[in-house]
Amino acid sequence: YASLEVVGAIDDADADRLVQLGVRSNVIVVTGDTRYDQVWLRAQRVDRSSPMLARLRSSRPTIVAGSTWPADEAVVLPAFEGLRKGNANARLIIAPHEPTPGHVARIAEWTTRAKLKTARLDEPESASADVVVIDRVGVLGDLYALADIAYVGGGFHAAGLHSVLEPAAFGIPVLFGPRNDMSRDAALLAQRGAGASVANDVDLCRRLRTWIADAATRREAGNYARALVRSGIGAAERSFEL
Repeated sequence: YASLEVVGAIDDADADRLVQLGVRSNVIVVTGDTRYDQVWLRAQRVDRSSPMLARLRSSRPTIVAGSTWPADEAVVLPAFEGLRKGNANARLIIAPHEPTPGHVARIAEWTTRAKLKTARLDEPESASADVVVIDRVGVLGDLYALADIAYVGGGFHAAGLHSVLEPAAFGIPVLFGPRNDMSRDAALLAQRGAGASVANDVDLCRRLRTWIADAATRREAGNYARALVRSGIGAAERSFEL
């Protein structure tokens, strides 16, 4: 580490840790995190008139749960069922991290038992379904454009939290599970009132109910989320220049 001649750091705290590892402080430049540029650019390029988004567009309060594992679904699905008791118009779009046939089928079985109208992405009923189950990869980044609130998976799973920046770039508040210690972005969202960690299904249901009922507070949280992503733009250019 002491022999390195140029080092880019995500932020000052990252730079301090690099110094502790032996990097000379005078060779460190804080460049930022290039993922902010990536998610912002993708959000700006989403075609909101695409057939998929046009078909699913709705005035119903929409929660998009992305990159979920079974441990997340054990929290998200009961929370959504509880939410529906007070807001029967709410809907859930859920995209498993691994949309294998068995995984998708288990979600559909649960929602059917809960008497929720369920459809997969390409089924004609998806436009009016209470729960839309995404059975493919590569579309989640676009689906966040439909969300009023996002839940990002991994926080109840040993693999750790997935990207909370993707939904934040769309200006929506972000919820996630308790295993988020390694996510700098989740901590920043929580600190700025743009997101929150939930401990269980009851906690998640309460958070969802609050943000759905109070549109002004929800929009404010979403604006904070978007502002966080915007504040990181330029890291790719700074890294390239370095």
